[in-house]
Amino acid sequence: MIRSPLLSRTGVGTGDRSAWRVVVGFGVVSLAADMVYEGARSVYGPLLAALGASAVVVGLVTGAGEAAALLLRLVSGPLADRTRRYWSLTLFGYGLTAVCVPLLAFTPLLGGAGLAVAAALILAERLGKAVRSPAKSALLADAASRVGLGRGLGVHKALDQVGAFAGPLLVAAVVAMAAGTLWPALAVLALPGVVAMLLLLAVRARTDVPAASNAPAGGTPSASSDPPATRAARRTTLPAMFHWFAAAMALCTAGLVTFGLIGFHLVRAGVVATATVPLMYAAAMAAGALAALLTGALYDRTGPRVLIALPALIAAVPGLLFAGGLPLAAAGVLLWGAAVGVQDSTVKALVADLVPRERRATAYGVFAAVQGAGALAGGAAAGFLYELSPASLTTAVAVTQVIALVTLVGVLTRLTRR
Repeated sequence: MIRSPLLSRTGVGTGDRSAWRVVVGFGVVSLAADMVYEGARSVYGPLLAALGASAVVVGLVTGAGEAAALLLRLVSGPLADRTRRYWSLTLFGYGLTAVCVPLLAFTPLLGGAGLAVAAALILAERLGKAVRSPAKSALLADAASRVGLGRGLGVHKALDQVGAFAGPLLVAAVVAMAAGTLWPALAVLALPGVVAMLLLLAVRARTDVPAASNAPAGGTPSASSDPPATRAARRTTLPAMFHWFAAAMALCTAGLVTFGLIGFHLVRAGVVATATVPLMYAAAMAAGALAALLTGALYDRTGPRVLIALPALIAAVPGLLFAGGLPLAAAGVLLWGAAVGVQDSTVKALVADLVPRERRATAYGVFAAVQGAGALAGGAAAGFLYELSPASLTTAVAVTQVIALVTLVGVLTRLTRR
């Protein structure tokens, strides 16, 4: 097996045991961090609505948040590869999220300014995601490549989803005890935020990261000290196949309505009470964990054609959500969670396989930026179409996913011919 330059600089080592230690370590960190931002995300819709937002505003804010989390990686990804500050960027990004989410608890106390402040905090929390994700994903993919990309990323995502499941449950319990009031639940999320930061520092310490791994380009040692092959790999352009795959996944992201809008609909249509929305989100995260493990194992065994199921999952979501009644809405939420799980795990495995190791952070940044464009367009359009009629939104998502499927099949066909 080829020794990875990235892992050699982060002290990960070459054995499967050390690789699993990094995968599981990041998974446990993600578990705690997901309790914070996924717990808050589960009530973004009801929170914004309580602050006076319309469906269009909810769609714009949550869509813009997802876009910020994705588009800004176009900057943070190349920055991580250029400076090699993978750990510094990871720590800063997690820290920003740990601070911004608990501050949302104060927005109901701000009167007319509450909605604007809440929107700003949601965007700032997503900025933290943008800053840390390419650097963390590069570190994680390098470790996972030693144990099977699909399996490694699937296990990490499953641990991540445990937090995404527990966070909304915690929020739901606190909201129920507070008679439907949201701010105490948001304040409680400060606790897992502190835990996430302590765990991240522990993972970094146990991987024995040399100071050189965080040295900026031009420092000592610098990127110029890399072997010629490594420097050449960092200068290569990303392959065309990668860009076509990114375009297909951007269409998938555009069709995947945000949970903010889903929660808004569930409450406004009287399908569930406000306190039940986080429970629905927790169930979706559990479905995402199972989907990540299953598709990750299939990816390692059968290859990337397992991703063909993704557009079908996304296309089915709005039809079930808006059909009326709790059982169909619950099925729609579960499919939504499964789609999210596949996007955040198995999709990333193919990204890692399509590009050189030395360009992974850049590739993840570019990939996320293209997805962000889809999220921004999809979030804005979803709110508008929902207000027009849920049937219009359902039709638009179906058409988008047909185009995504055709593009994805074209990419996979070209891959099998290589």
